[in-house]
Amino acid sequence: MIVGIDLGTTNSAVAVWQDGVPHLVPNALGELLTPSAISMSRDGATLVGAAALDRMATDPANTAISFKRNMGNDREVLLARKEWRAEDLSALVLRSLCDDVEAHTGSRPTEAVITVPAYFNDRQRKATRRAGELAGLEVRRLINEPTAAALAFGLQDQEDREPFLVFDLGGGTFDVSIVEKFEGVVEVRASAGDNRLGGDDFNEVLAALMKPLVDPEGLLAKLDAPRREAMLLRAAEAARRQLSTADNATFAVTIDDRRLEAPVTADAFERACEALLRRLREPVVRALRDCAFEVSELGDIVLVGGATRMPVVRKAITRMFGRFPNSTVHPDHAVALGAAIQAGLAARDAALEEIRISDVCPFTLGVDTIERDQFGGYHHGVFSPIIDRNTPVPISRMGNYRTVQDNQKEILFNIYQGEAREVSGNILLGSIKVPVPPRPAGEATADVRFTYDSSGLLEVDVTVNQTGLTRNIVIVDEADRPSEKEIAARRAELAKLKFHPREEAENVALMARAERAYEDFIGDERRIVGQWITDFAGALESQDHRRIAEARQVLTERLDTIDASAPL
Repeated sequence: MIVGIDLGTTNSAVAVWQDGVPHLVPNALGELLTPSAISMSRDGATLVGAAALDRMATDPANTAISFKRNMGNDREVLLARKEWRAEDLSALVLRSLCDDVEAHTGSRPTEAVITVPAYFNDRQRKATRRAGELAGLEVRRLINEPTAAALAFGLQDQEDREPFLVFDLGGGTFDVSIVEKFEGVVEVRASAGDNRLGGDDFNEVLAALMKPLVDPEGLLAKLDAPRREAMLLRAAEAARRQLSTADNATFAVTIDDRRLEAPVTADAFERACEALLRRLREPVVRALRDCAFEVSELGDIVLVGGATRMPVVRKAITRMFGRFPNSTVHPDHAVALGAAIQAGLAARDAALEEIRISDVCPFTLGVDTIERDQFGGYHHGVFSPIIDRNTPVPISRMGNYRTVQDNQKEILFNIYQGEAREVSGNILLGSIKVPVPPRPAGEATADVRFTYDSSGLLEVDVTVNQTGLTRNIVIVDEADRPSEKEIAARRAELAKLKFHPREEAENVALMARAERAYEDFIGDERRIVGQWITDFAGALESQDHRRIAEARQVLTERLDTIDASAPL
């Protein structure tokens, strides 16, 4: 049996494809949403869902929430004297969802389609897949959350749809996808997002706003920090939900049978959230740029994720797009229903024979290179994209590279995923080395072909043009954890960057602005911005103040020009 699972930061849901339609499966409490919370009781029992969430305020030391934000990194949580990684805790949530399906249908799931944020990188996706395997599931596919929501939206009436934007703001992540549906094909044109922005962040802002107002006597200071923060965040969540339906709410906590409370208005909350609301714009602009769309070309703005219920968010969206968003899909259910549709596709259900889905590569893939600036200086560790983000997959692209030293005997290609100009800011996926004939610099060349599919598999082929020698690497699993010696060596290399001569605040700010512009574009525009960065870096390294001042003025004027062309 195959199911579709929305593994969320705040809540999770599971759905099955039956009788030609997707159905959400209720949990043991009859609810369609299960809190993504785990708690270990003193007697060794493991609590999942609402029961675990209830213990967050009373026993935060043995309770974990929002652990999805740590998916793919080495951070661990101590529960009941045992260290747990995010995928371990996620596996417990997945297992609980499978228990609910078995209780509801009489059959236990063995396969699943699991959703992930569109902007999850390679490590995060593989950690999610491991979580499914730990739960006893064969993960047939990982599908991007806004893509799943687009499936649910697109199947409402089976009609073709002009490009629409899925605005997915959940508990811990924010994703944007621009999608078209034409003749049974649901095609994702572009995705962007922020993996550190969600309803949890709005709770933290509200808690910080209300803490001094609700507790002027400082009674909360007597509690240990984990319990204090848990109580404040729980109160913030409750108040935020009130503000979703009213202009006023009460922020309240109870300490030793004493209730502390203070009123909060929607206007005060909106003012406190201004910085978060501004962050919602950046992924939207990036997605529109990547697929060369104007806001006026979008047919609908589809809201997904529980955090889109907040009036402050809906007001920001309305201002951003100049129109009211579409609220016809259930923000909490759309992703799970779309996952169930994908599960039906995976099971080759006859009712879905005419539906196909086309996705995109979420991050840019490339190799590290050495570039020469206009003053003859060399810059190491520069990212050279081969497959740009938001390229439709499956895709195969090739780049050509040459030696930089006389009589060079080999070329090492380090393979990276990310958007940063310097590879130190991206994720290393693997390496491949090829011998080349010793010749003058630039005369030995190699073609590097990247082939990437929708499952996240990346195949890299390197061919030396002078000898025909070909080497191949398939990247499907995360590399082994580096040794402590390797970690120390890498930290030492990174530390060198802190003592670069480019220390003047004006130059640092301009370089940061240029690098953000590099991340915002793809294709020819990205390469042009990249060359601007290389030229400015060369001027900085010359330490000639006049040359630096001239280069700074030129770069500023160029960046002003491209900023003026932003679609919003």
